[in-house]
Amino acid sequence: QVQLVESGGGLVQAGGSLRLACAASGRASRYDAMAWFRQAPGKEREFVAGISWSGNRTYYAGSVKGRFTISRDDAKKMVYLQMNSLKPEDTAVYYCAATPGYYSGSVYEFEYDSWGQGTQVTVSS
Repeated sequence: QVQLVESGGGLVQAGGSLRLACAASGRASRYDAMAWFRQAPGKEREFVAGISWSGNRTYYAGSVKGRFTISRDDAKKMVYLQMNSLKPEDTAVYYCAATPGYYSGSVYEFEYDSWGQGTQVTVSS
C-alpha cells in the first residue's frame, strides 16, 4: 500500500479557491494512479478527479469539470487538487486515494487500495 497524507483544506467563501495536496510514501507511488474523492455530511463518498500514473490522462466528475484540476509531481511524490469557483455544495471531507496498474478513471472506491485520512473543505455562501 501507499501511505497518503492530505493537507490544504479550510474555510473559504463561495467563488474562492483552495489547493489540496496529498503526500505519498511507501510503495513505488510513481506507478500508482491517484484520485480525489469527497464525502459530504449525510452522503456517500464520491469520486471527484483522477490522474493516471503517467499524468497524461485525467478524469473528472461532471460536477467539478472546468473548476477543479488534478495534477501530480512525482519528483516530490505529491498530488494536487486545484479547486476554483468553489460552491457551498463542494463542502465535504476530501480524500486522496491510490491504485496500482492500468487506470481508466474508476469512480468505485473498492478499486483503490490506499486512502488518506481526509481534509475538511468548507465553502460558505
